[in-house]
Amino acid sequence: MSRILTATFCLVASCATARAGDMGYPQQRRPYTTVAQPLNAYSWAGPYLGGNIGYGWGSITSNSTKPSGFNAGITAGYNFQSGPLVYGLEGDLQANGANDTFAPWKFSNPWFGTVRGRVGYSFSNVLFYGTAGLAFGGLRGETFGLSESRTTAGWTAGVGVEFGFAPNWSAKVEYLYVDLTDQRFSVTGANNGYEFGLFRLGVNYHF
Repeated sequence: MSRILTATFCLVASCATARAGDMGYPQQRRPYTTVAQPLNAYSWAGPYLGGNIGYGWGSITSNSTKPSGFNAGITAGYNFQSGPLVYGLEGDLQANGANDTFAPWKFSNPWFGTVRGRVGYSFSNVLFYGTAGLAFGGLRGETFGLSESRTTAGWTAGVGVEFGFAPNWSAKVEYLYVDLTDQRFSVTGANNGYEFGLFRLGVNYHF
């Protein structure tokens, strides 16, 4: 009987030790879809959704106005990962308060969005990345009670750093340069576009 009790005790102790070993990484997010990713390493792979807030400043081409203001919006993307290399696609849509008035003209950029590729290098839960792609948005010109709106497209590029601070959550700081190409405006009699820089902070939830 003592041999049976001893064997049973050893079996239970072995199972408890194995279970404790399995619980050794509660702070790590479960890898989603990684390629050559070390077991239990922080994973950036998979879909994510988030929000951001920022401030942009720039100038209108062929005009003296320099719209600036705060903006906020939503972000969605998908990452792939191979070792420390992280790459994927990200899109965002922003409401923008940037506007400026000079002499009889007022220009504003009420909204804009981007669709970009991202490539970065991760140090566990810290990701440094570059990004570039398509930009699009609305541009509104006003003078002497007349107003005119155009939707235009262009390009964007930038850099950022993202930090995984909790399971499934990350925060980022990002700079983008955005060039919304010229459109013909009757109210100014010229081709006007909007070029601006943008700093923003964001938070993402990784599924």
